[in-house]
Order: sequence, then structure tokens, then C-alpha cells
Amino acid sequence: MEKRAIGRSDLSVAPLGLGGNVFGWSADEKASFAVLDAFVGAGFNLIDTADVYSAWVPGNQGGESETIIGKWMKARGNRADIVLTTKVGSEMGPGKKGLSRAYIVQAVEDSLRRLQTDYIDLYLSHWEDPEVELEETLGTYAELVKAGKVRVIGNSNHGVNTMFKALAISTKEMWPRFENLQTQYNLYDRSGYESELEAFCLKNEIGVTSYFSLAKGFLSGKYRSEADFAKSNARGGDMSNYLNERGLRILAALDAVAAAKNATPAQVAIAWLIARPGIVAPIASATSVEQLSDLVKATELNLGSAEIEQLTKASA
Repeated sequence: MEKRAIGRSDLSVAPLGLGGNVFGWSADEKASFAVLDAFVGAGFNLIDTADVYSAWVPGNQGGESETIIGKWMKARGNRADIVLTTKVGSEMGPGKKGLSRAYIVQAVEDSLRRLQTDYIDLYLSHWEDPEVELEETLGTYAELVKAGKVRVIGNSNHGVNTMFKALAISTKEMWPRFENLQTQYNLYDRSGYESELEAFCLKNEIGVTSYFSLAKGFLSGKYRSEADFAKSNARGGDMSNYLNERGLRILAALDAVAAAKNATPAQVAIAWLIARPGIVAPIASATSVEQLSDLVKATELNLGSAEIEQLTKASA
């Protein structure tokens, strides 16, 4: 399978990433192992998680996803075949959050322990931290890279001004630079990325990975009325944000292209992202092998220019 480089780094990934946010939440350890096995068995290698996954579940503390992935990699003996992404910065408990040197140094050791590995391929700042200077965060990452605990750095959810400043600091100090931006991006949620970040990342050769690639499941076509909200654990409020005239127009376009390509709306939505300039890999989650199989087929779907334009226009 053709691999894509993440920015200017030596990390190369197949054009679909597996989101680990469901591991330890809506997918227990057994189900998670099955999905992970099927993912790598299909030729993919980018697995994305975060230290905070899944602290929002009653009884969880965070780190559940990393723990499951760590157990799986140890059981399979396949660490060298995986491009592993995890994140730091989200609140893990009282006094355990942010991007200060003291906290990152602690948090990376916790992640390494849970993941049962001695290095992280791609380490991301999860959110911006207005209380910590970028120099402190980037300098800490430089130490981790030099120590071999992190190979490449990036960020999630950072704005273009912060990205610009970060690149300037890394250049001046000759530190590793952000090679990856992970951002919310899909056929419905476009403006936040396309308004400024897209051009910036293309110009500076920063690889982009998208999360909520199916708009929290809306682009699968599962939710077409309020009555459909009960089909899963998704909150009705989340789907209400998408279930409007524009959302239904996007679903209609997905349905039309899917019918023409003998595909599903989810496959078409992922294929549209894969075809976008600068997108290294959309990230999507699956709680079962069946769901994963649907996502994998998206990478085999070649959309023509007319079909891409049809979808782009419908979602404008």
C-alpha cells in the first residue's frame, strides 16, 4: 500500500489512521484487540490515541486506551510495524494537565509505561496552553527527541498564529518542528481548517491528519432524523448540529456518489478526505471488525474529479 510521509519527517503511513478514543470506552479490550488485528492485517500502521482517552467514562481515570494498545503491541510483538501517536496536555486530574516542562516530562513517562514501549513515534500537544510559553514546550520536546523517547512532534487543535510562532521558534533554536497538525475536518466541518490552516500547512509541508472524519458518525448516513439518535450512544445534541438543510444536502450527495461507486456514504466521505491536498490520513474509529472493514474499503475507492467536485459543492 502506498505510504505518505508525515510532514518532512521520516514517518510514513498508509492513508487511514485508526482512532483509539473508543478503546476502553465503547470497545472493551477483546473488541479493541480484534479491531487492531484487523487494521494492521489490512496493511495499515497509523494508530492514534491520547493519554486522556477515555477519562470521560465513569470509573475511568484516563490512560485506558494507551493501556489496551500497549498490551496489544506486547502480545503481538509488532511495535516496530506501528506508527504510534499519542498526545499530552488534556486534564488527567488535579494538577495534571498543560504543556509545561515539568508536566510533559512526567506525562511522557506515564504514556511510555502504559504503552509498554520506550519511544513514541509522534507526540502531539493536545490543545494550546496559554499559561505556558511555546519555548518551554518546544524545548522540552527537543530534549525528548534527543533522548530517543519521541521521534517526531506535532500538535492537535492549534491555531495558525500559534503554528507560525512555533515554526519560527523551532527554526531559530534549531529544535524539532511540528510536522503534524491533527484537526477536526470532514465534509461538514470545513471552515476551521480551510480558512487559514490548509494553506499554511501546505506551504510549510506540515502533514495533516483529520479527526471526527465522519462528523461523529453523521456522514455515515445513520442519522437522518431525530428518531435516528437512539441508534447508538451518540448524543442527540451532537447530531442536531449536523441535521439541517446543509447536512441533508451533503448526505444526498454522498448517497448519489455512493450509489454510482457501489460504496457506502462513509466510504465516500473518507475517500473525499484522502483526496484532499495536504491530508496524510483521515483518522476514524471503529468498535467492531465490521465497522473497520467499511472504513478500509474507502482507501480502495478512487473518486473522479467530477465526483469530488460534486461533494465539495454540496458541502460548501
